[in-house]
Amino acid sequence: MEHKKIDLVKELKNKNPKLLKLLIGFDGFVDEIIHVVDKRIDSENFKRVETIEDLAKRIQKASGLSTNIELVPVVKKIGGNGPIMCNAMSGAGADITYVGSLGYPTLNDVFHDLEKKVIVYTIENPGHSDALEFNDGKLILGKMSSLVNVTYEQLVNVVSEEKLKDMIGNIDMFATVNWSMLPNMTDLWRKLLKNIIKDLPKKNTKPFMFIDLADPEKRESVEIIEALNLLKEFNGYFRVVLGLNKKEAYDVANVLDLFDDSSLRNMQVSLEDLNQALYKYLDIYSVVIHPVDRSCCVIDGEFYEETGPYVEKPKLTTGAGDNFNAGFMLGLLLDLKPNQALLTGMSTSGYYVRNAKSPEFNELIEFIGDWHEGLI
Repeated sequence: MEHKKIDLVKELKNKNPKLLKLLIGFDGFVDEIIHVVDKRIDSENFKRVETIEDLAKRIQKASGLSTNIELVPVVKKIGGNGPIMCNAMSGAGADITYVGSLGYPTLNDVFHDLEKKVIVYTIENPGHSDALEFNDGKLILGKMSSLVNVTYEQLVNVVSEEKLKDMIGNIDMFATVNWSMLPNMTDLWRKLLKNIIKDLPKKNTKPFMFIDLADPEKRESVEIIEALNLLKEFNGYFRVVLGLNKKEAYDVANVLDLFDDSSLRNMQVSLEDLNQALYKYLDIYSVVIHPVDRSCCVIDGEFYEETGPYVEKPKLTTGAGDNFNAGFMLGLLLDLKPNQALLTGMSTSGYYVRNAKSPEFNELIEFIGDWHEGLI
């Protein structure tokens, strides 16, 4: 047990992520990180509302009355599951192409740094997220009317079908994320399968495909089931990995009616039982679940679980899940063992929440070493 992390450090030092070729899409957001004021001390200083529960109590007290809640913007940054995952994976030096909603017809200023690291195709204007951050989580208030225009037709208008065939036919991983906020994503997937992917020659070693539904609670159950059933079709051409946070995993299991409602509502189903049930229903390469303090996955029918480097007061939480996804998939792409990929994922997100930025590859290795030494 004590040697897991140091063994991982040795493994990573012998890997070359610069050889990896990745394609990621299709969302894009401008994220405004916001703190909520509890008590204003003076013009420069305030006491922050620290938990979602505290904010909920304040809102509840205003029921039937009214209240004023002050919001303080902290930073404006790249947002969206795709751009954040892309940015995190770029730290490893991989060859990455990002296709998404980063400004149209010209790139939004917030994405200029990303453009310096990866090849970018922008197909629509980004959404905007007000991310209210607390010590115990975050509330993301999204404005996303532009994302209705993320369609297959707009995609091939900017990136031709021939170019897409070349891109997807020569990659190690294709990631398509934030399904819940892209209303035409299921149709886009169907048309990619029909017009692009089914024409590609099958490889002896299939590339990975990573899917993130991104909190599908607001979508109709029939839509969720339709999208999930499509993953089986993709699995004929890719090693499909579905990533879920803890809430999403229970929500999806409920939609699929895998356990009784009461057990799911009260989160009484164990992570292992939940993970295995989702894996068996979906019949794909892997399902990975990442609660705050640990992560788990099922690959080839075997369950793996690792605890993470939990931090009580993170500097930044918006994007932590996307950083985990980036690190986990990097681990699989580098042919690490599943439990090592979980540790790589949690180390990537662990570094991110402590430093408010994603790690470079050498910083990731150093973080894992410090974790092993008990220095974080």
